[in-house]
Amino acid sequence: MIKPQPLVYNGDMKIIRSKYAGACYGVERALSLVDDAACHTDAVVHTLGPLIHNPQVVSELRGRGVEEAATVDEIDSGVVVIRSHGVEPSIIKQAHEKGLTVVDATCPHVSKAHEAAWSLREQGYLVMVVGELGHPEVEGIHAYAGDNAIVVQDPSDIPEHLESSKVGIVVQTTQAASVLEAIIEALRQRGIEPRVRNTICFATKQRQQAAVELAKKADVMVIVGGRNSGNTTRLAQLCQEVCPKTYHIERPTELSKDWFEGASLVGITAGASTPENQIIAVERALAALENQT
Repeated sequence: MIKPQPLVYNGDMKIIRSKYAGACYGVERALSLVDDAACHTDAVVHTLGPLIHNPQVVSELRGRGVEEAATVDEIDSGVVVIRSHGVEPSIIKQAHEKGLTVVDATCPHVSKAHEAAWSLREQGYLVMVVGELGHPEVEGIHAYAGDNAIVVQDPSDIPEHLESSKVGIVVQTTQAASVLEAIIEALRQRGIEPRVRNTICFATKQRQQAAVELAKKADVMVIVGGRNSGNTTRLAQLCQEVCPKTYHIERPTELSKDWFEGASLVGITAGASTPENQIIAVERALAALENQT
């Protein structure tokens, strides 16, 4: 979805929002599903881990009575919402076996990555998952890819000895395309032509490309979203490469007037787990900066 691009003038400073920024379809769907569960059941609602990587949203859900559990073992009854990052299939099975009502808020793009990993595995490929080791989405994909699957985020992570030259690649949905390309090239230099299932979601590509385009023009870039959000962190990293004055914040109160001294153009973008109201709050705070004493 194309978000508005407000032009806010703060004295001599112009503030522009990236063409694509903020909550993606998968996040909006997850928020809608948990809202529906909370409003239409008297049972206790738990999310399995944080619903999305946005501390403010998680705090707001807690204020509405939606609890967070680290594991299914912590939930005795009621509703369990599978977060947008997805989980291993064994976890959903465990929830059903405990008699819990399961609401699956796994992002459809993540589900496609699960299907791609399973398909490559069934075709006899050694599956290489391009993504962050330990990230919940990557752990879920890894489970579908098989016990011998390998997680890599950099060419240096590729083991010296691979048990098969028949390598299939699947990608964390919020990874940067440059990371995938570097790993493919590293394999080719070793004489391996991998079967690639590029599961980076289109929303991620849009946000990264639009953010970099804006960062090339901006004097300062402000990236809005959770610091625990992988896709938001990658936006900040990409913008930092072309705009040294790039700042990753979660809340408007983190803004410092000193960051914008002499700036004529400030760009704003936000990760796929950042709701619209949080972006608007930052825009308003930026517009009000010159009134600070």
